[in-house]
Formats: sequence, structure tokens, C-alpha cells
Amino acid sequence: MIYNFDELIDRKNTDSVKWNGLKELYGRDDVIPMWVADMDFKSPPQIIKALKERADHGIFGYPMVDENYFDPFIIWIKKRHSWEIDKSWIVPADGVVDALKIAILAYSKPGDNVVIQSPVYYPFYNIIKANGRMILKNPLKLNKNGYEMDFEDLDAKLNMNRTKLLILCNPHNPVGRVWKKEELERLSEVCLKRDIIILSDEIHSDLVYSPNKHLPISSLSQDIQKKVLSFYAPSKTFNLPGLHASFVVIPDDKLRNEYKNMIKSVSTDSLNIFGMTSAKAAYENGEEWLNELLEYLMNNIKFVLKFFSENMPDLKIIEPEGTYLMWMDFRKYGDESTVKDILINKAKVGLEEGSIFGEEGNGFFRMNIACPKELLKKACESIYKAFK
Repeated sequence: MIYNFDELIDRKNTDSVKWNGLKELYGRDDVIPMWVADMDFKSPPQIIKALKERADHGIFGYPMVDENYFDPFIIWIKKRHSWEIDKSWIVPADGVVDALKIAILAYSKPGDNVVIQSPVYYPFYNIIKANGRMILKNPLKLNKNGYEMDFEDLDAKLNMNRTKLLILCNPHNPVGRVWKKEELERLSEVCLKRDIIILSDEIHSDLVYSPNKHLPISSLSQDIQKKVLSFYAPSKTFNLPGLHASFVVIPDDKLRNEYKNMIKSVSTDSLNIFGMTSAKAAYENGEEWLNELLEYLMNNIKFVLKFFSENMPDLKIIEPEGTYLMWMDFRKYGDESTVKDILINKAKVGLEEGSIFGEEGNGFFRMNIACPKELLKKACESIYKAFK
């Protein structure tokens, strides 16, 4: 490998919520943090170089989006995901969660229903409730082969009065599914039938393991393209969440204008100049680094699966098709509060309890494995010893 993902980097006292927020979150600061989706790897050197060069200029005035800013992103999406995007479809955004909030405000009214497929990324709950919309859950079904969508329940939920939007998480956080073409086609069919707008969070789309392949739902047909907003960012792919640069792809003119009008009424369209610099550098020069990262992450996943199958066979782990997050079923080891206490106070490992992703996640925990192998091994061994 060209890039050293084994390097242990001290992140304490760097204003890192992952490492410096432990006392507030877990009641102690000596746990190994494996919770929030933030990698413990340096970003690609090409991005660091671009940021240094921009900082050396020394003037940081109001930025503007020039006509070339979107080009690397457009080329990236076509090469990695086989979707050809028109530049006019793209609206820059500060972050995906904020952009989703703008979309909820633009296409629904207080009291309207927004469908989510739980257990799912917990900020979805917050942005729906905080803006006076109603959460309508279409829970995923767990079977022996993993999670799948419940289309019968979905059709019923979409048919309910005042259901306007569906948030799709693809790849799905936290269960790690990369939805197949057949599943996305069926989802598109029921949403088109009910005139539902799909907000497709595809922030983890670059973090997919072979033979799985990410398919943007908007690329399926011209019909569904008219009802979809797709949300992307280099933040998860290249470990840049603190720099705030995202992209919202809205092919339909009417939906795009409504979205832009809502931005004007509640927010600002000003971007972070370092976020713009990093996004452009990432999509222009980050592919080699990403390919090596995916290989390293896959080896970490294999290690976790093998370690716990040999040492804690009652701990059932779903192998992720995408993301660097592993969904772990601790239900045979006690209730969630008991397991959490053991993890924090005996193992001293900080995972995220599944209930925050919805009641369907109760008894599960989410582990972030995007860290050097040495740290991952230490955490796994600590969990094993604590439960033994």
C-alpha cells in the first residue's frame, strides 16, 4: 500500500467530538471511541496539500462557486456510479443533514408525514420532529439473510393522508445495506404511484464493498428522476466532516427552484472556502487513496467477524455491504442498558446503542471500524474480556 492506514494519530485535544466528547457522552474519558462516523485516518495528502496552499494565500474573503467547481464531482459520479449529471442540477450545500432539513421545509407543511426506514440514522428523527412534521416509520425486516424493505407496509404508509416525503438511506446507516436495483425499482414504483418525493441520502455511496455496487435511485428512469433529490458529500469518503461541503442533485426544475427559494428564506448559500478546496481536491485526486482505504476497511471487517465468531459466537454481527459501520446484535447478553454498562465501564469501549436509531434497534450496537488495526484489535479484545 502507498498510504499508511496503520498510523496511530493522537486526536485528543484537537477539538474532536469523537475523542474529546467522551466524558459528556459516557461519563468517563478513558474509553476507546468507536461511535460517531468519523475515521481515525488522515485525509488524503493531496487534500492536505491543497488546503495548505490555499491557507498560504492568506486572504479568506467571501467565496463564490465558479463554473468549474462542480466538474470534478460530476466526473466522479459518472465514473464511480455510472450516472451522468447535468451541472445545472446541482445545488451546493453546507452539509447533508442541513440540506435534508431545507428539503423537508420546501416540500411539506407542519403536520405532514415523512417516512423513514428504521432503524436509521438518528438525525433524521430530529430534523423531522423539530420542524413540526410527523415521523412515519416503515421498519426494515430482519431475517436470516439480513435486512430488507417491507414493501407491503411501505405501500400502506405512503397511502396515508398527508404523507409527502420519504427519506431513503443508501447505503443504509446503521445496518449497512446497499440497496439492489430490484429493490430501488420497487421503491420507485410505489413512490411514483403515490406522488411521493424521495430524499435520497447517498453520503456513504463511495464506501461500498465488492461485489456490491451503489446505484443512485435517480438514475433508474426519467420518471423517478423528477421526484428525487440526491444528497452527496466527500465528508465520509475522505474524512472531511469538519469542512462542510455537500452537493444536492435535483434534476427537476420545479423541485430545484422550490429548494433554492427555501434556502433564501431560512438560510444562506455562502460556502466554506476550505470545504470547497477540499471537495475539489478530493474528487480530482482522491481515487487511489479511496481504493486502498476500501481494502483496509474490508480487512478490518473480516477481522471483527472472525474474532467474534470464534470468541463470542452469541454476538451476531451483520456484515456490511457498505459504510464502515458494523451493526452488532448483543441481545443474548442482556438488555441494552446492561450491555452498555459492561461496554463502557468494563470493556471501556464506546459504541452507539441501537435504540437511538429507533426502537427496532434496541439491543443492537453500532461500531465504527474505520481506525488502525491495532486500535480495533484492542477494542475487540477488551469487549471479549469484559463479557467473558
